[in-house]
This record gives sequence, structure tokens and C-alpha cells, in this order.
Amino acid sequence: MKLLFLGDVVGEPGRRVVRQRLPGLVRREGIGFVVANGENSAGGNGITRATAQELFDAGVDVITTGDHVWDQRETPSLLASEPRILRPLNYPPGTPGNGWIVHQKPGLPAVGVLNLQGRTFMPPLENPFLCGRDAIARIREQARLLLVDFHGEATSEKIAFGRMADGSASLVVGTHTHVQTADEWVLPGGTAYLTDAGFTGPHDSVLGREVEPVLKRFLTQMPQRFEVAQGRILMQGVLVDADDGTGLAREVRRVSEAL
Repeated sequence: MKLLFLGDVVGEPGRRVVRQRLPGLVRREGIGFVVANGENSAGGNGITRATAQELFDAGVDVITTGDHVWDQRETPSLLASEPRILRPLNYPPGTPGNGWIVHQKPGLPAVGVLNLQGRTFMPPLENPFLCGRDAIARIREQARLLLVDFHGEATSEKIAFGRMADGSASLVVGTHTHVQTADEWVLPGGTAYLTDAGFTGPHDSVLGREVEPVLKRFLTQMPQRFEVAQGRILMQGVLVDADDGTGLAREVRRVSEAL
């Protein structure tokens, strides 16, 4: 099955390019399952029921998040009611929501999706390596195909997790830094890997935000309002062709489509 992962969807421009470009990409490539990181889909900060539904309506099957998942007031109730929206697994016990799901579409193999958050230069959550190792074992009891969104700052942490999961996941992909890396490959054990999927939204920007307020912040250290930018809108991510029986990747390539 072909599996598509879309990097962080930023604001209305990100949702718009998903709405307008994803259906055609799915048809052309014969994609069977789509995951998108939606933690910035609501005005660049967090996720709401409305922005999540827009992504689902466009063809996204499961939505992952990260450290901005709690930026909207409605998020706890949203996560409690919609299992297809994940938050990082390694939040403390009792946190609303789920960190992984096994989802099966009619006529297709089941697909597991696991959401983790790194700890290097990030909030001090539970150990994602220990949580992730245990979760992968549980997911593999129900599904051979498995996508892992490792939401983290440090390249080394993402690479290390990819190496640990090699042979047990179809894809380990990093999110959070919003810059698509050029290191996609199939690891020796058969797991596809990419350090960062990039982001889906306005690229004439600083990581999706208007340039001038960001520059003013760096120049003056004074608070600024970081509005979502509007120019050069791209849908970025990674496409994996995986074997239905083993769940291992046969091929991986980056995706970057302009609106």
C-alpha cells in the first residue's frame, strides 16, 4: 500500500492546499492512507474541530500533533471525542486523548499510526524511546503497516528513534522544525525514514509566519504578533510504498506540491 504523510499543516493556507491538491495526488499515486500533522492548522496555533474536519474532508485519515496541541481551548474535548486525532503518546498518564491508533479503511489493510514527542530542547515528557518501543510492539499485534510521527527538535533524536524502530515500522518521519530534509531512505531493516517532512502552508515566510514581525522580534526582543503568511503555498510530506504483508518499505520519496 502507498502511505502518505503530510508535514505540519499551517493555518488557512495549509488547509487550502491540502483541500485543493491532496485528492489529485491520491488519485495519481494510488495512495491508500493519508496522515497529516495538524497541530498548527488553526490559525497557526493548535487544532480545532472545524480545522480537523476540513482535513478529514480533504482525504486525511489520521491527524497527528505535537507541542502546540493544547493551544486551543477545545482541544481536550476534541481529543476525547475523536480517536483519529492523536497527541504525543508520551504525555503523562491521565492526559486527554490517545497517542496511537490502528485504523482500517474498507477493503484495505489496517494501518497503525503512532505519535511521539522528543525531549531534546522540548518539554520534559516521558521517554519517547521507551514509550515508543512498547507501543510499536502493541500496534504490530494488530497491523503490519505503521507510520510514526516523531515530533522533535533535534535531528540526532529523530535519527536514533528511526534506527531503533528499523524493521518494525513502515515509516519514521520527523515533524516540528518545518524544514523538509533531504535524507529520505529505506533503512537496512526496511523502515523508511525522513528527518523532517517539512510543512504544508506558506513558504514565503519564516516557518509559515510573516517575515517582518519575526525579524522585529529578533532585532528588538519585543513581543510581536506572528500572523500566518500567505505566499508560495506548498504541500510537503513523504510518500512510502510499503509491502502489505511485512509492513516494510519498498520505496520512499519526498513530496512538495505547489498550490
